[in-house]
Amino acid sequence: MSTAAGNNSTVFLDSEFRYTVFPVFYSLVFALGLIANLGALIVLRRIREAKAMNEIRIYMTNLAVADLLFVCVLPPWISYYKEHGDWHFSEALCRITGTMFFINTYCSILFLAVISFNRYWAVTKPLDAASSNHRQRGILVSMAIWAATLSMSTYYLVVPGTNKENGTTRCFEGYHHESDKTKWTVVITHFLILALFLLVFLLVVVCNVLIGRALMSQKLKQAGRQRWGLKKHALWMVCLVVAVFVICFLPHHMVQGPWAYAVLGLANGWEKETGQQLNDAHQVTLMLMGLNCLLDPVVYCFATRKFRRYVASHLRGLRRGKSCTSQTASTNLSLGHHNHIQLIGDQPAPKR
Repeated sequence: MSTAAGNNSTVFLDSEFRYTVFPVFYSLVFALGLIANLGALIVLRRIREAKAMNEIRIYMTNLAVADLLFVCVLPPWISYYKEHGDWHFSEALCRITGTMFFINTYCSILFLAVISFNRYWAVTKPLDAASSNHRQRGILVSMAIWAATLSMSTYYLVVPGTNKENGTTRCFEGYHHESDKTKWTVVITHFLILALFLLVFLLVVVCNVLIGRALMSQKLKQAGRQRWGLKKHALWMVCLVVAVFVICFLPHHMVQGPWAYAVLGLANGWEKETGQQLNDAHQVTLMLMGLNCLLDPVVYCFATRKFRRYVASHLRGLRRGKSCTSQTASTNLSLGHHNHIQLIGDQPAPKR
């Protein structure tokens, strides 16, 4: 027998699978995201002397910082899901960690948007991009993004973050007991955020389609082999940025509004199964958003040649180091096995 979702407004709608999947998933995101984004910040600092890189380096640095803030607050969330959705930390920490999740999401969206516009400008006006610094513009745009995101996230720092549910302390969950006015405010807010996201998503798609068209319109013979190699990397960046939006952000925003409408008990006439399916889908989209902080460092590699060359050169250095170490170990084993001094001369000298 199915029951309308509206008749279950006093029941907390949960998805049991997340208590098994989320701790493992977020532990991997924490470990890999910490390494990837700290590494990205180190590389971005090392290549700071390149004049033409200034503006986009500022955007990428800010994006890496936003990802690191998200990664650093994952341990309490891992504990939360391991404890079956029971928050054992302070109210203040609940608010801070929830706010960081919001900040990471929308800083990532906005900085990826301005990176897309910056690359569009670099492709369509390469001479201006190569000869101009635009450092001040990068700083001002970054400050505006942080100001907008922090102002929007203030709400999560002001309102109570924890709720009691049958002896369990929920963090930013369990608002089904609130008044209808509060519930409708939450739902309308979600749909407004969806509208703003779709505008930014449209901008990103248009910029990247124009970048791709501009690159494809230049023939291989005219560009030359080296130039064409750079354009292929730029095309990969176009595909990757759009993929980040489609995989990490679009599903969450498309589900968020209907999900809030259902779980808050406002969807009178909706079946209980519909609400449960929306809640399950919402949990999956939360995981997809977590992938963002792992994919952003990959975008940096394709966004700028300087970043890509630095990473590639150090990876080659590591491979050469492993090769030399392996060769030395092989030589020592041979010496120990044959116990003959002439084998030293037979071994090829390590390349330096």
